[in-house]
Amino acid sequence: MTSTPASAAGGGRTADRARAAAPGLWNIANILTMVRLLLVPGFVLLMFADGGHDPAWRSLAWAAFSIAMITDLFDGELARRHNLVTDFGKIADPIADKAIMGAALVCLSLLGDLPWWVTATILVRELGITLMRFWVIRHGVIPASRGGKLKTLAQGIAVGMYILALTGPLATLRWWVMALAVVLTVATGLDYVRQAVVLRRRGLARERTDGR
Repeated sequence: MTSTPASAAGGGRTADRARAAAPGLWNIANILTMVRLLLVPGFVLLMFADGGHDPAWRSLAWAAFSIAMITDLFDGELARRHNLVTDFGKIADPIADKAIMGAALVCLSLLGDLPWWVTATILVRELGITLMRFWVIRHGVIPASRGGKLKTLAQGIAVGMYILALTGPLATLRWWVMALAVVLTVATGLDYVRQAVVLRRRGLARERTDGR
């Protein structure tokens, strides 16, 4: 009769428990991310409906954009709090974030409501930081800073105000909110670059030390 070593048996049970505890694809966090992705094409259609400047259609587009931004606030928090982090979520969540914001900015610029340089500044920063995260991912993770969260909030409010057909003082106010969002976008982007360079240098130094 062949007996299984206790260590091997214990390791097998640990692996089984880990597999059992692993969250499935269809959890609330991933579903919210999928909803945000599905909202993007619908949002674009609403933005260009009836020439793109009808207040009623723009209000519906704002509602779709707001729902997408709200899901962005909850899906990551739910995933972390309830251990629902999956490989799909790690990839899809940032894509969904960039997709809805990018779609809104491009639509506003195509409609002539927002200068292209604003759209380019925000998109280059967002895409650049995403690529930079992958560049240093083997050395560690750059955590979201308070400035980054404030930047996201300012962008969401500013873009939302531009989506709505605002007039009078509110139209002037949205310009200042967008100006704040652009300043935060550039400032936090530079800070992320600094963090990425420091993180990579430390990681390479660690590798050289471990290789000795």
